[in-house]
Amino acid sequence: ARARTVGELLAPTSPFDKKCGRENWEVAFAPDGSYLAWSQGHRIVKLVPWAQCLNNFLLHGTKNGTNGGGTRLPRQSSEGGQKNKPCEHIIDCGDIVWSLAFGSSVPEKQSRCVNIEWHRFRFGQEQLLLATGLNNGRIKIWDVYTGKLLLNLMDHTEVVRDLTFAPDGSLILVSASRDKTLRVWDLKDDGNMMKVLRGHPNWVYGCAFSPDSSILCSVGASKAVFLWDMDKYSMLRKLEGHHNDVVACEFSPDGALLATASYDTRVYVWDPHTGVILREFGHLFPPPTPIFAGGANDRWVRSVSFSHDGLHVASLADDKMVRFWRIDEEYPVQVAPLNNGLCCTFSTDGSVLAAGQDGSVYFWATPRQVSSLQHLCRMAIRRVMPTSQVKNLPIPCKVLEFLCSQF
Repeated sequence: ARARTVGELLAPTSPFDKKCGRENWEVAFAPDGSYLAWSQGHRIVKLVPWAQCLNNFLLHGTKNGTNGGGTRLPRQSSEGGQKNKPCEHIIDCGDIVWSLAFGSSVPEKQSRCVNIEWHRFRFGQEQLLLATGLNNGRIKIWDVYTGKLLLNLMDHTEVVRDLTFAPDGSLILVSASRDKTLRVWDLKDDGNMMKVLRGHPNWVYGCAFSPDSSILCSVGASKAVFLWDMDKYSMLRKLEGHHNDVVACEFSPDGALLATASYDTRVYVWDPHTGVILREFGHLFPPPTPIFAGGANDRWVRSVSFSHDGLHVASLADDKMVRFWRIDEEYPVQVAPLNNGLCCTFSTDGSVLAAGQDGSVYFWATPRQVSSLQHLCRMAIRRVMPTSQVKNLPIPCKVLEFLCSQF
């Protein structure tokens, strides 16, 4: 079946430059669903209220130019007395933007630093931050409501390829870079770098936190998929199975599954607690043998994302297709065409998939399917305890099989 198109946000074109330098490497939604951000190329990041986008799609059809046409909401100072209203921003980051991540603060989560009184910034409950990873190795932190630059983090020596905030609201930020390292930053401690995670033999392409913020997955060149204990900052295990560079990863909403995308034309769904591959989604048939997996570059998988219901995975590959998969089925349930796609992510509520291409963003509705009782039970119990604890419960074997993800 073909996926239903929701809308598109088209980047403005200049007469002297058509496509070169307009790569959209990242699309991101704010944790509360208030904002959408994406890199338009040429150092520019566009921030728009997501509710405004949806309204424009409904009113004007699927197309919407971002340089006009849409209603621009009034700027609201974050220092004012009333609550911030979402408004559009265009941010010039000063260099090519490779990665984006939203972060929101939970006031109760204290910084690990003891010298709180010396801090320049106080991140309150209404604070919403945007981190941008740049070509020159810098990470810039912006106030989403005002578009003001707050912090400039400088320690990486190569491109910052990916960024991810801890979901617990602690404003712990992890960056993945081509300098073969991951760095852990505490934004509540004025962006102090807490730890350098080493172990990747080559470029690090991506990183993702588990929903409870206890585990970090990092992926990179040389088939690397690593899991890190974020309490001890130590490596838990390496996951082996891919045959080429691994470029994207994401945990399921309950933390029981991990999806990874690779240039070997495959998306794997793992049990991260055991290191077992539970499902393989192939993008080339018949699948290439390991010795040829590096040569199938017209089927390289660029991005992968888990839906909010934990039942669907979206993948984007160089064969000009976006695919929606059910985790318990072998073939895609819906597809959509997209040339030169580089990234994809689901909206905060999981109803829409956004994919980036040449500075623009395209949107499709997520497949609507009723979850099985088994899937709902698995999701419910994983929010309370990890797979390792579930397997130790004193319950009958058949009930354990019912509650553990095996496809």
